[in-house]
Amino acid sequence: MKLDEVHEVKRRPEFQEFLREGGNIRPQDFQSALLAAGIPSVNLYQELEMNSRYVNAHSDVNYSGDIIQLHSHSFYEILYTRSGTVQYLLGNERYSLKQGDIVFVPPGLSHRPLISEPVTEPYCRYVLWLSAEYIEQVRNILSEPNTVRTEGKVLRTFGTSMGEILHQHFRSAAEESGRKAPGWQAALYADAMLTLVQLYRAFRDIRVHTPNTEKQELLDDVLTYIKNNLSEKITLKDTARRFLVSESTISQLFRKRLGVSFYHCVTQHRLIAAKNLIMDGEPPGCIYGNVGFTDYSSFYRAFKQEYGMSPRKYLGWINGGGGS
Repeated sequence: MKLDEVHEVKRRPEFQEFLREGGNIRPQDFQSALLAAGIPSVNLYQELEMNSRYVNAHSDVNYSGDIIQLHSHSFYEILYTRSGTVQYLLGNERYSLKQGDIVFVPPGLSHRPLISEPVTEPYCRYVLWLSAEYIEQVRNILSEPNTVRTEGKVLRTFGTSMGEILHQHFRSAAEESGRKAPGWQAALYADAMLTLVQLYRAFRDIRVHTPNTEKQELLDDVLTYIKNNLSEKITLKDTARRFLVSESTISQLFRKRLGVSFYHCVTQHRLIAAKNLIMDGEPPGCIYGNVGFTDYSSFYRAFKQEYGMSPRKYLGWINGGGGS
């Protein structure tokens, strides 16, 4: 699904009703409304496709954590937190985001916000998507191979001069993309490049720091266990026994914090790992066992249900061709 299609979904009456209610209607009612309209809401953010070959920018608002599931992208994503206090899962680490925080997400890294219910303040952000091809061009222009990082990172910029500069570039990029005035593509590409340059400087500026990760808790321990054992059989019973808690404790924890079942979360991690193997050149038909599926048919069904496309179509998609 392309970004423009997601925005079209958000313009539907079902979504607008949700926004008018201030996000206070039950997320399951909202999801039911989307499903009734033929829209699988669970896939809204799961496998998004860039509209542009190089750069996309937009602003986004979320009133419910159920809308954004654990996901990854084949492109770079940079988020600027405008408002809302939200916890964020970035790979194996969990942060509490504040206004001015920037989240840098490279291709293939799992991530999602953890939005507590009920929502007192919506999670608002500017979003910049950069293709690997664009990143390579920037590296060549600047003759700096380390201009763009390859690992996930959070920067805390609020109250710094660097933060003000970055905020201006993110806002300008989103506004140019929204207005589409003559020459907007060139302005958008320029804003994206200036953002990358400022981020490169920010990473080296001692006044701009990375906030500490949240104190380790049961959720983090279980997620790390899942990620480290994807090729093995993972059951709720064995996991509960390992962490000396009841099965219901883990089930309720995942439902409350992630909005999905324990087993669905395991499947999401398996599929993200599978996508990364495909991006690394592994044949889709040969990887299912490496990420914990017993056969290709079960892997195929899970992949298509989560992402709306088959593994082979995903391979063709990331290579810029077809697939089935």
